[in-house]
Parts: sequence; C-alpha cells; structure tokens
Amino acid sequence: MNENKYSIWSILSKTTVIHTITYFLMGIIAFTLFNYTEEFASGALSGYMRPTDHPMVMAGVLFQPLRGILFGVVFFLLRDILFSRKNGWLIAWIMLVFVGILSTFGAAPGSIEGFVYTKLGISQFGLGMIEVFGQAFLLSVLTYQWVNHPEKKWQGWVYGIVFAIGLILPVMGLLVTQ
Repeated sequence: MNENKYSIWSILSKTTVIHTITYFLMGIIAFTLFNYTEEFASGALSGYMRPTDHPMVMAGVLFQPLRGILFGVVFFLLRDILFSRKNGWLIAWIMLVFVGILSTFGAAPGSIEGFVYTKLGISQFGLGMIEVFGQAFLLSVLTYQWVNHPEKKWQGWVYGIVFAIGLILPVMGLLVTQ
C-alpha cells in the first residue's frame, strides 16, 4: 500500500473537500428541485426545520469542513477496506447509508429512530432522501477516486476551486443580508 497516498493528511483533506463540495452541490440541486422553502415552512417539517432564509441555514455549508474531517477520520481508520479494494467506494457508500443515515442514534428525519420517535411519520422518507443518498454516493465515489489517483493533479485544482467557491458564496450571501 502506498503510505503517502493513504496518509491521514491525504484522506482527511480530500474527504473534507469532497464532502463540502458534494453537500453544497446536492443542496443547491435539492433546494431548487424539491422546493425546500415551501416544504420547510409548511406541514410536519415546519416545526422541525428552520426556514431556508435563516442565517444558520445560509451558513450551513460553512460547517461542512468540520463534518468532512469527521468522515475523513473514519475513512482513514478504514482505509485498507475502503481504498485498497476495487469496490471500496461501494463499501463506503453502504456504510454511510446504513450507519450515517438510516441508523443514526438521534431521531433524525429519514432514520429509523426518526420514524419511531418523531411525528413526521412515513413522509420523512420523502424527496429529501434522494439528496441525502445522492450526496453520500458522490462523497464515496469522488473521495475513492481522488485518494486512489493522486497523480491526476487536475482533481486537486478543480476540487480546490469549487471548495473555495462553495465557502465564499454563503459568506457573501450572509454579508449582503446583514
């Protein structure tokens, strides 16, 4: 195994960048396609979700590097399974879906605990799950690809630029609304 390719710094940084990018892009797509502004303001979600124009929601992507680091720590600990196998990205995706989405310890929407303990009912497994499963899929595939192909320098440049844009835009939006 190439130690540099699977170093903690390599996996942490790449996972953090990819998580932030996929969170940002899937969020924009879902926000546009699934009319989150109306969904969050009415019905069962209105008592659970903040309005989409709330400053914390606008700043949501700014918290994603921290989550990316947490994912990166787990990916690093499981690097032999996730990155040295042909279908390691699939193992990562299944792990994220089963442990991070469906089996959370908290009663999150879309989780088994959320189904049992919240009043959201079966509607919690709505269109938003497409966003969540899709983001986990992209995180798995793109991180696997980037970690296993460090020789493709263009990836670092493209991902770095999109990462920076993804962090600058919400900051600008928050400054404009102040």
